[in-house]
Amino acid sequence: MRFYHNPRCSKSRQALALLEERDVELEIVRYLDVGVVEEDLVLLASLEGIVRKKEAGAEAMAALQSQDDIVALLRLNPKVLERPVLVANGQAVIGRPPEDVLKLVE
Repeated sequence: MRFYHNPRCSKSRQALALLEERDVELEIVRYLDVGVVEEDLVLLASLEGIVRKKEAGAEAMAALQSQDDIVALLRLNPKVLERPVLVANGQAVIGRPPEDVLKLVE
């Protein structure tokens, strides 16, 4: 399982704590430092609400016409990724609320 984490985000910290309490084995991706894992881009781009509107800005949001546009935006500007996100077995879920990450664990 891969967990997209921003340690400055309270929701991300809460979701990580929930996973750690359950001893879930994770690869933690600090996406602000390393970007989004290439193999996850298409899956993440398919999630409703994966782009943080405030971070992206109105102009970038208006330019998002397809999943390919979202992939390109996430690749070039990982800070627009909504967080936290858990990826497991070809599925992904945004941890908002943090308990939503448990959907892929239980």
